[in-house]
Amino acid sequence: MPPERPSTEAGPALREWQRRALVAYLRRPREDFLAVATPGAGKTTFALRIAAELLADGTVEAVTVVTPTEHLKTQWAQSAARVGIQLDAAFRNADVHSSSDFHGAAVTYAQVGIAPAVHRRRTMTRRTLVILDEIHHAGDARSWGDGVRSAFEPAVRRLSLTGTPFRSDDNPIPFVTYEPGPDGLLRSAADSVYGYSDALADGVVRPVMFLAYSGEARWRTSAGDELAVRLGEPLTKDLTAQAWRTALDPRGEWMPQVLRAADNRLRVLRAGGMADAAGLVIATDQNAARSYAKLLHTITGEPAVVVLSDDDGASSRIAEFAGSDARWMVAVRMVSEGVDIPRLAVGVYATSASTPLFFAQAIGRFVRARRPGETANVFLPSVTPLLELASAMEAERDHILGAPKKEGWDDDALAEAQRTEDASGELERGVEHLSATAELDQVIYDGTSFGTPIAAGTPEEEEFLGLPGLLTPDQVQTLLSKRQAEQLARQRSQKPPAAPPSGPSAPMSTAERRVHLRRQLNALVAAEHNRTGRPHGQVHAELRKRCGGPPSAQATVEQLEERIETIRSW
Repeated sequence: MPPERPSTEAGPALREWQRRALVAYLRRPREDFLAVATPGAGKTTFALRIAAELLADGTVEAVTVVTPTEHLKTQWAQSAARVGIQLDAAFRNADVHSSSDFHGAAVTYAQVGIAPAVHRRRTMTRRTLVILDEIHHAGDARSWGDGVRSAFEPAVRRLSLTGTPFRSDDNPIPFVTYEPGPDGLLRSAADSVYGYSDALADGVVRPVMFLAYSGEARWRTSAGDELAVRLGEPLTKDLTAQAWRTALDPRGEWMPQVLRAADNRLRVLRAGGMADAAGLVIATDQNAARSYAKLLHTITGEPAVVVLSDDDGASSRIAEFAGSDARWMVAVRMVSEGVDIPRLAVGVYATSASTPLFFAQAIGRFVRARRPGETANVFLPSVTPLLELASAMEAERDHILGAPKKEGWDDDALAEAQRTEDASGELERGVEHLSATAELDQVIYDGTSFGTPIAAGTPEEEEFLGLPGLLTPDQVQTLLSKRQAEQLARQRSQKPPAAPPSGPSAPMSTAERRVHLRRQLNALVAAEHNRTGRPHGQVHAELRKRCGGPPSAQATVEQLEERIETIRSW
């Protein structure tokens, strides 16, 4: 006996963006609809309301949901059941058809790619709505894209969803419309867009505060050469990558210091109004994940939950953690996309993945708002690719075909990272990590950098880590500005060290000059803010517009000097 048609009133009240998108969908019926909404905005609720409407009025008889992972199949089925739509999350390709007890099935892109003919027969048997969750995965491999197109071409309706930046490759995504832009390049065209900045203004997502940690990294090459660099300084791509990996080595000092700082921040949030706040460490590989869990156990005295994608019961462990009061979880990629754990509020980005796609997926785990005043806090290495991504959180990015790719942002690297979690590749062979120290380099909020480098474990670091647990976005900005002003005032009041009795003083290194110039620039920006009332971020943005170059954290000595001269001339 077929299940009852769901009621369109069974689900939760729709948010404003969901109502607008629903009206746009129902006003002009079409086969394909693309909704782009930031993680945490409620894409699942929107899609299930569409499904309920189409099932209720008889437009469709069945629903198929396609997800990136096995865990998300279960999550979709549970969410659908709450609004009266029964989805078979255990459907296998060998089953050919779902039981008549269900309105449809939840499957993965890989499942469709393996046997598209099975899913095409299912789609042709009954009038079907196909919901393609995180549609960019249909471009992961040609077999997946071809399989999705073949399987779901006969569908009556297709609803495509994405909450993260699209891919940077040139693989067209099935059922996505591309239109030429002013530069002649084809861009994906969405029917509904709800970005992070919109959601932040509406209180739908939490503001994100990035705490970037630098420090000195030392390692020995296979040739026996010993190298020491400062994490976050302008370096070659290879040196940056090796310094990054050295910092993430659980045997060094960088990770324990950062984990200790992250746990301190988590304690503040729990004591300040988010009693069940939880932390997540995103690791590069399985060995590192287990090592980080041991470090957390030593630091906190409590065991951390470890989630690895090839372990039996990984999905159930995520669900158990979501509903528990446990403090920390460590994972490789199981929670990088779509997994819903609203109490996650502190993250440690301890992975070498640097694509906009993976970064957005990872940060999306922390931004889901439950009540006003909650903030998200993400600790990360102070390296240029991540600092640029953190500074551009509110930027929207369409899928562009034929555009030149930015070095280091290759989504093929993400695909490779998601095919394996084995530790230590070719780049690591023969390299001996010697040491890595950590210091808080800067706090990035709303695209603006606050603070100057301070050692981990100092009272100054505690001032940033001790920001109240419940704050509005404006309060976050105000308090960060206050902390920075106090820090700069202390530095100005401190007497410079006495010069040596004889001989010229040693010249500053490039690293020391950059730190000095950044402090000087921040002090001048703070003075401009106090004089005019203009936000720090606006002043920094105008300097970048006038002088060019990247944010101050990545600027060269010459670029910093030019900005200092420019602001002095105002």
